[in-house]
Amino acid sequence: MRTIAVTGCAGFIGWKVSEKLFENGYSVVGIDNMNDYYDPKLKEWRLRQLRVKTPNFNFYQCDIGDFKSVKTVFANHKIDAVINLAARAGVRASVEDPWIYLDTNVKGTLNLLECCKNSDTKKFILASTSSIYGLNAMPFKETDNTDHPLAPYSATKKGAEAICHSYHYLSGIDISIPRYFTVYGPAGRPDMSIFRFIKNIDNGKPIPVFGDGKQTRDFTYIDDIADGTIKCLEPFGYEIFNLGSDSPVELMYVINLIEQRLGKKAEIEWLPIHPADVLATWADIGKSKDKLGWKPTVSIEEGVQNTVDWYLKNREFLHKLKG
Repeated sequence: MRTIAVTGCAGFIGWKVSEKLFENGYSVVGIDNMNDYYDPKLKEWRLRQLRVKTPNFNFYQCDIGDFKSVKTVFANHKIDAVINLAARAGVRASVEDPWIYLDTNVKGTLNLLECCKNSDTKKFILASTSSIYGLNAMPFKETDNTDHPLAPYSATKKGAEAICHSYHYLSGIDISIPRYFTVYGPAGRPDMSIFRFIKNIDNGKPIPVFGDGKQTRDFTYIDDIADGTIKCLEPFGYEIFNLGSDSPVELMYVINLIEQRLGKKAEIEWLPIHPADVLATWADIGKSKDKLGWKPTVSIEEGVQNTVDWYLKNREFLHKLKG
């Protein structure tokens, strides 16, 4: 297995996964539609980092929701495995425009699986989400019932997981589904809390905090997530894996860490909690430890420090980003 197609390769997780695949000697066929969910200049920055890593990086700007475009990529390369990281993300945004989530998260996954079936690509990894657990008791286990999603985002991820199972059953495609828990780190998504907190605190702007700030999240560092994702390339049949820190922390604790690293105090804008938000996430990662041989290595303290330091190093560029 040498050639891996990575969809969403200019996205936060796709960029880091592609980078680590290069380091491990794989060839990467990158796919991304470069949409403007957030400023594409950050996606272009990530692509430049990948091109520096390898001159043989094959990149296609196309939408996985367009079946003809996806077929073209498969026709041009012998693809051994697909890591599908292309997705419309964001719980709150999915409530405003659910249709685009259906097109990318469900239809896009279907298009890729159909191409895998027709091209004899034997391995498929679908990136899923902790949001799929909804209001289940914690810590969340892969065997928990996930039939009650709280937003279109998690509902479309649930649909993509179900379609994956049908292609495993009918076509014998080996499928692994990592469910990610609140991923953060350098070059992260600007709409995610840690990135917004750093930028606003540095600029003396209020930071939005929904609820009382005591909600907890299982923040997981980007390098750990990328390592776990690549471990999913091994043959497992059809398996779901939680990739989380197993050490949830309060939002206010993270804000305090950022304040300390920046040497600045946050001004907080308190907002009502969104009905699609959950008060806590917590991953049971026992299965990932046992079957993947994976566990997180970066603490929240080290991860926030790395993220703030990257921000300070790239501050001039980041201030030019829209939003």
